[in-house]
Amino acid sequence: MHGDRLLLGPGPSVPYPEAVEALTRPVLGHLDPEYLGVISEIADRLRAVFRTGNALTLPVSGTGSAGMEACLASLLEPGETIIVGVNGYFGERLCEVARRGGAQVVRVEAPWGTALDPADLLAAQRATAQAAVLAVVAAETSTGVRNDIAPLGPELAQTDTLLLVDAVTALGGTRLEVDAWRIDACYSATQKCLGAPPGLAPVTLSPRAVDRMRARTTPIRSFYLDLGLLQDYFLSSPPKYHHTASSTLAYSLHAGLGRVLEEGIEQVWERHARIGGLLQSALPELGFGLVAPERNRLPQLTTTTLPEGLDEGVLRKRLLAEYDIEVGGGLGEFAGRAWRIGLMGHAATERSVVTLLGAVRELLAA
Repeated sequence: MHGDRLLLGPGPSVPYPEAVEALTRPVLGHLDPEYLGVISEIADRLRAVFRTGNALTLPVSGTGSAGMEACLASLLEPGETIIVGVNGYFGERLCEVARRGGAQVVRVEAPWGTALDPADLLAAQRATAQAAVLAVVAAETSTGVRNDIAPLGPELAQTDTLLLVDAVTALGGTRLEVDAWRIDACYSATQKCLGAPPGLAPVTLSPRAVDRMRARTTPIRSFYLDLGLLQDYFLSSPPKYHHTASSTLAYSLHAGLGRVLEEGIEQVWERHARIGGLLQSALPELGFGLVAPERNRLPQLTTTTLPEGLDEGVLRKRLLAEYDIEVGGGLGEFAGRAWRIGLMGHAATERSVVTLLGAVRELLAA
């Protein structure tokens, strides 16, 4: 048993103590009025964190990938076109999930480790005006790159193309403004910057996206991830039974969101920025390189190359075995030559940075 393992990988992160404590509350039935009351409060708290007034805001049962699939299944009909920004592993996953759902995928690419140019995405939309959706990852977990979302929404709002944003690692970590940025659909996950265990995927849809979903001519291809049915279950009165959702995970997310909002969302963004900056200023002094360019570098997820001649896998395994500290290996192009270090939620503290750097120094000296 490793109760004191320090989770500094790309997720899951260390949950807030309140979120862990909430897991011990008695299990409730999935139609219990008390449980549905908790869901209603979670929806309000998610609106505050997403910075939106969207009525359809709820936690989908499943991890971030369930949020991705729910949005794509609910908003795309077979044969429709989606434009996807691809500059890392999760942009690739968006393409793959959309392709499996029968969509035509138009890729807009940037090299791994660099940010997408919003102008390239908007140009692709002008060239493919019939596109139903334009999707982009706000915080690319595979590379530590922050993509610039803000310029996209106001432009796309003048078209029939919906803006879908993957905010799995972004939500609660870096600035995200669903309403101000005119984002039509957005999904996240509980186990990153929200400081809860994995298992739920917060999702929010704008009224424009809900209208599109309700007006479709073919049924949503997934019953379990049908956001219309989930809205009828969680947010309508009386609720319409859909599936057996977990009150245990709901209590935990409720508590994690409470902790975030008690601190203040802007203060939480500032904390992540400050702690990430501490790590990123210290790593080069130990011979580590920073993959993402500074202006597009995420504070909550740092992709770093190791000093010359070191085997990242061996060092990472020793860090876990000898110090109980987890960091992630590289994905895709960075597999075998980089680490991904997460400072998210409850782990975004000076203590995490000092503990990690101390352990790395000892390993390098050895």
